[in-house]
Amino acid sequence: MTIRWAKRRRSTLIWILNKKVMKKSMKLKNHFLLFVFIFFVFSISAHSQQADKKRARDLGIPFDGVIGKFNSITDVPGVEVGYSTLIKGTGKWKVGDGPVRTGVTIVLPKGKTQGSYNAGYFIFNGDGEMTGIPYIHDYGRSSGAIGITNTNSVGVVRDAIGEWRYKKFGLKNPIDFSFGLPIVGETWDGGLNDINGYHVKKENVFEAINSAASGRIAEGSVGGGTGMMCYWFKGGTGTSSRTVKIGTKEYTVGVLVQANFGRLGDLVIAGVPVGKEITDLEPIEKPQQDGSIIIVVGTDAPLSSSQLNLVAKRAALGMGRTGTIGNSASGDIFLAFSTNKVEYDSLTKTITASSLSKSNLDPIFRGAVEATEEAIINALIAAEDMEGINGNKVFAIPHNRLREVMKKYNRLKL
Repeated sequence: MTIRWAKRRRSTLIWILNKKVMKKSMKLKNHFLLFVFIFFVFSISAHSQQADKKRARDLGIPFDGVIGKFNSITDVPGVEVGYSTLIKGTGKWKVGDGPVRTGVTIVLPKGKTQGSYNAGYFIFNGDGEMTGIPYIHDYGRSSGAIGITNTNSVGVVRDAIGEWRYKKFGLKNPIDFSFGLPIVGETWDGGLNDINGYHVKKENVFEAINSAASGRIAEGSVGGGTGMMCYWFKGGTGTSSRTVKIGTKEYTVGVLVQANFGRLGDLVIAGVPVGKEITDLEPIEKPQQDGSIIIVVGTDAPLSSSQLNLVAKRAALGMGRTGTIGNSASGDIFLAFSTNKVEYDSLTKTITASSLSKSNLDPIFRGAVEATEEAIINALIAAEDMEGINGNKVFAIPHNRLREVMKKYNRLKL
């Protein structure tokens, strides 16, 4: 009797325990499903917000040239772009605490590989920084990710790119150069961001690299462009592309900018002196010095390093179309790369590459100029009002008023 009672009691306890476990499992399952639902809704919402965000052409601003599918640097086959955006805190500035308005942008010319590419550069005004330039200067090539961030975070972004490469491609022996010589450019966001708080960490760089993708990309106050101003309006990240035909082949020229330069009165959009028409939206605290711009030009056209130097140089003409005189305290540094494949013969130890003839470079030059101009304006159009340290506020260019100004000068494309 005692044995039978014990067995019955054990069965009852097991049934109660199973019921509790099942109840707990259902609770965890429901929590998981709720998390998935929220994540799904957030993802759809974020995608919709980006898809709905206006660009310059959406407002009827006319630009020359034929754009690629996404009107983005990612129209260049194989190119990916990723961001990590840091926005935290409001009110009084406290070093190390915030407010934080910064981030990092990553451009991957060959995707998430260690593939190398021809590269060139042009320093329009040298009050700025871009690492990796000496190697490009002497050897005309580079490899891996290109980073753009704030002035005080160049070092951590460079080191993190190298660490990511070593972890992914390293041979794990003492003679290992998978770290590479990473390219990182900068502009200064201290008007809105606690720049001396060093908020960009290596994990943010890893996030930007790992999340990089092709297709349409975000613009405005994202990534390294989060805390940037352009012509005293809210600026940031912008992109554009052009397709050009040379002989029997079609090529793409794509541009990405981190726009943090210019003064309000100089702003010109599609030939219209907008900065002289919209004069009442200066930042709460006007910048004490000029800003900077980093321009990255990518193409799948076969170009040598010296030719890419010339392409990078043309980006200055696109920047000039937006009105700037190239202020003395502005760090304006431009990089150009070609994703066209270069063949390496392991037996003869030679590299074989093709390049366009000198007489056929003009369509590439034109594409770089046009895409640079539009990328800068896209950065302005996509940005939104932002308040940063000590309540300093920078206003986005108002779309309706901009359309009115463009219409006044008969430059609105209806």
